Amino acid sequence: MKACGIIVEYNPYHNGHLYHAQESRKLSNADCIIAVMSGQFLQRGEPAIIDKWHRAKAALQSGVDLVIELPYLYAVQHSDFFSKGAVEVLGASGAEAICFGSEQGTIEPFLNAYKQLHIHGPHYQWELKKALGEGISFPNAARRAQQAIGLDKEAIDFSSPNNILGYSYVKQILTSFPSIEPMTIKRKESQYHDTEISGKMASATSLRKQILETEDIDENVRSSIPKSTIEQLYLYKEQAGLWHNWELYFSLLYYKLCTLSHEQLRRYHGVDEGLEYRLKEFAASSLSFQHFMKRIKTKRYTWTRLQRTCAHILTGLEKEEADRQLDTPLPYIRVLGMNETGQRYLSRQKKHLDLPLFTQPQKFEEHPLLSIEKRASVTYYSPLAAKKRIRLSHSEFGPPVRIID
Repeated sequence: MKACGIIVEYNPYHNGHLYHAQESRKLSNADCIIAVMSGQFLQRGEPAIIDKWHRAKAALQSGVDLVIELPYLYAVQHSDFFSKGAVEVLGASGAEAICFGSEQGTIEPFLNAYKQLHIHGPHYQWELKKALGEGISFPNAARRAQQAIGLDKEAIDFSSPNNILGYSYVKQILTSFPSIEPMTIKRKESQYHDTEISGKMASATSLRKQILETEDIDENVRSSIPKSTIEQLYLYKEQAGLWHNWELYFSLLYYKLCTLSHEQLRRYHGVDEGLEYRLKEFAASSLSFQHFMKRIKTKRYTWTRLQRTCAHILTGLEKEEADRQLDTPLPYIRVLGMNETGQRYLSRQKKHLDLPLFTQPQKFEEHPLLSIEKRASVTYYSPLAAKKRIRLSHSEFGPPVRIID
């Protein structure tokens, strides 16, 4: 069976994601679509609107065959580490192709850009370091370094988030898994950061905004998401009593920032360049998470970087632990869910996988990477009422979701 990998968050799973899965299957001629999906917290440092199990089930009912977890350590990172973890998971899972959505829509410019950076790597790194030293944010510094080596002439718009991620995927594939074929499809209609629903291919950002503001799923949202997503959103809210957003965690973040010393804060992953002073200075007098973020954001500290750092503080991820695990090869493949096609693929592929495969975490209970995962889940469910929290927290130790076609 041929497998094509896709790298996803599904926050929530919408019509654009369904299109991505369907087109990836066609383009790659794959029998099995493997989605490597972020868990409870996402790349931009946000809690997922519903947990990973309900998001996996929605995807498995609408176009995806197998869902594998992208560990928190890689999921809540900038594009290089995010893509490194995701491509490693898919490579170890036996994917023969990886297909991503991009504003670009064709793969050749990504391959040309890789060649340019491969040739001019030292110059690029020098320009990047120089820009960062001037206090420029990482995304803008990266763009300036790309322009300095002529990468802007390669017809890739590196201001577009999906193009940035797409380039990172291609770089990781060509560097570490050259047997995997990189592919891309053009994103349809709404852009990544769009905040208003427009048409039947709305962005996940606009859908979350509408769902959280109305505390319901109105007709605009319903027209943009599959029936399976509607069912899982309502089912999760019935079980948890809420849909997740950062404001639910602000009291816990406030407590940690106000009670930890500057020295203690400095140990956490992402707290660099004196950021600990800024975090403590504004935490005590901020009225909400949004208020806090608006006050601490600067050109150097982007909103996304700060959200990631706040997530690491909440989950207790320290620099030493993160650096050690990021330098360690991926230890396992964890299955979150499968349909019958995904189950057949695993049965045939199991003996040929490069990493141990597990569906329940008991035998890897002592592994440091799984310890980070458990802390992320404890943090994620912490805003829930006691009985709901206890019941849903047990899912971290349970079996994967199975869908009968």
